[in-house]
Amino acid sequence: MSEKIIKSADRVKDIGEVFTPKKTVDFMLDQPEIKAKVNSLTATFLEPSAGEGAFLVELLRRKLVYAKKASKSIAEMQNNFLLALSTLYGIELMEDNVEMLVMNMNNVFRDTYFKAFNPKERNNKILKSAQTIISANMAQGDALTKKTSTGADIVFSEWKSIGKDKVQRTEYSFAAIAKGETASGTVRPHYEQLSLLEPSPDQTESKPLEKHYKLVKWEDIYKQITE
Repeated sequence: MSEKIIKSADRVKDIGEVFTPKKTVDFMLDQPEIKAKVNSLTATFLEPSAGEGAFLVELLRRKLVYAKKASKSIAEMQNNFLLALSTLYGIELMEDNVEMLVMNMNNVFRDTYFKAFNPKERNNKILKSAQTIISANMAQGDALTKKTSTGADIVFSEWKSIGKDKVQRTEYSFAAIAKGETASGTVRPHYEQLSLLEPSPDQTESKPLEKHYKLVKWEDIYKQITE
């Protein structure tokens, strides 16, 4: 069965929408410089034209495989699954694509989680926190204007691991990230669709947005506790 790479001729004409075939995704992600980033719990990826998640879903699969290998205990693996997930960001213009993107990311995380942990080891808080991360990291909007469909700034969260099991969530506008004005990283183009948000020692730290989240355990991200 052939892959569906377009939804309609009108969408191709109006917005240039063409989905990336799995073969192309695998080829790009198999490049040595990308594989090195995949095999890192903290290297971040941004897909500025995410579609239904061709790149991000495969990145998630590969990152979770690495997270499992890199963990020395069940508790560490639980946290590392969320850490790996937190490094993946997407922007997509079309609402129906975003809905499928979020669903696909949630399904891959859940299915991989269930295979990695037996029923006694599973923690429903991890799955709920994964849903929170995915909702925060997948944005509907225009990567060029850095705005949502309502004209508001696209906002992303940085998830900074603190100690062995805690995380600090900080929100920044995508415009600030793109200018390299955050503590977390800047967008550096890589290939035609795939970009990386990477740390840079030369960038200037900017003021985060007004909402301040408390330091919590990774499994408690879903509570979204603010100060």
